[in-house]
Amino acid sequence: MSFTFEKLSIPGLVIITPKVFPDGRGFFLESYKYSDFAENGINEYFTQDNHSRSAKGVLRGLHYQLEPYAQGKLVRCLEGEIFDVAVDIRKSSPTFGKWFSVKLSAENNKMLYIPKGFAHGFVVISDEAEVYYKCTAEYRPSSERGIIWNDSNLNIDWPVKEPVLSEKDSRYPKFREAEYNFTYKK
Repeated sequence: MSFTFEKLSIPGLVIITPKVFPDGRGFFLESYKYSDFAENGINEYFTQDNHSRSAKGVLRGLHYQLEPYAQGKLVRCLEGEIFDVAVDIRKSSPTFGKWFSVKLSAENNKMLYIPKGFAHGFVVISDEAEVYYKCTAEYRPSSERGIIWNDSNLNIDWPVKEPVLSEKDSRYPKFREAEYNFTYKK
């Protein structure tokens, strides 16, 4: 197997670490292999890939899409380092409103799998970062929603206290006021 899969305390979230093959020329790794992922419970069909480049202190999120266009995501940092966050917004989940964070970097090669029913965001903690992620549904502007990054009810311990935000991200509602329509499935 080309990956290790670490299931986390919030059901559905998984940290995936690819096996890296370094040599004098550089390195090689597989970043995705359907059969290995499916064997470890991630039996998803990815329909869209996204790639962003951001400067230090840029925070993107917390984003999600409503059903039936909800997106599962496989997030990877190709350059630099990010503090990546997933918030459980599945109303019947035992971890509803809980969040998980991990540092993803070009150095550690870790990826975070985030299933449908989570809000997602990240902040750049290196000088700049490139983030690449696969999605299980295509972007639908009419289904797009978000939660304000600094909601005191969530109390996310962001490493940046005054991030650079887009106009849209700065206007999202608090967690308790946000619209979501996800149910928890074991």
